[in-house]
Amino acid sequence: MELRKVQFPFTNLAAVNANNIHLYISQIMKQTEFLEKNVFTDLKNRNDGDDKETIYHFSESDFETVLQRLEHLGIGLYQMETFDNGESHGIATHNDFKKKATDPRWYKKSFLTFKTGQSGLSYSATYKVSSKLLAR
Repeated sequence: MELRKVQFPFTNLAAVNANNIHLYISQIMKQTEFLEKNVFTDLKNRNDGDDKETIYHFSESDFETVLQRLEHLGIGLYQMETFDNGESHGIATHNDFKKKATDPRWYKKSFLTFKTGQSGLSYSATYKVSSKLLAR
């Protein structure tokens, strides 16, 4: 089972209440629907685990398409993770490159590094879709 660190969006614990949590979950669901409709369409999710509905894994060529679509739409990418035969192989984040999540230079460079280092990897990522895009 893959474990992922999830950053809870509330820094002030006094702000945590059922309504805020509901709004946060609603935002995540909207983001997932947006990505499925506008970015992941016509691409194959290679994740066959229990989390396949929420965490997408793509082949190298499909992930390259994902990155092109992210750049075109201005969607941020926080973290990229590679897998070799289902095992985590490498992780890169926008913070590693001291770039904003929406700056495609970091994820293009990271992808090229992973791609040239080993072929046949699968790729997963965490994304940031702006409120403006979600409102479309």
